[in-house]
Amino acid sequence: MSLKTPLARAQGLGSAKSGAMHFWHQRATAVALVPLTIWFVYVVVRFTGAELYEVKHFFANPINASLMLIFVLAGLYHMTLGVQVIIEDYIHREGTKLALFVLNQFAGLALAVVCTIAILRLAL
Repeated sequence: MSLKTPLARAQGLGSAKSGAMHFWHQRATAVALVPLTIWFVYVVVRFTGAELYEVKHFFANPINASLMLIFVLAGLYHMTLGVQVIIEDYIHREGTKLALFVLNQFAGLALAVVCTIAILRLAL
């Protein structure tokens, strides 16, 4: 018994096989972001109103700098995956969809580079 429609069977169309990996990447980043977000909220509350040297001292610890970098990169990757789903679902013209896919990937990568440099400058 096949779940394909007769037209899909005749054309040989089926799953592109990429949806499951996308789904699991999005779920994995969501799970990773739960404890990282709790840690991030703690850091924000702790350093609200603090002097720059206190924040630099905190991020001079490699564990804290690494946690912040993982938090930012996981969040940006999760965001990029989510925006991709929105583009796939709500943009129907192929040219616009392709342009938005490229812009989404470029924006996520650019933000990741900028945030990485900022965290490294703060940590070093």
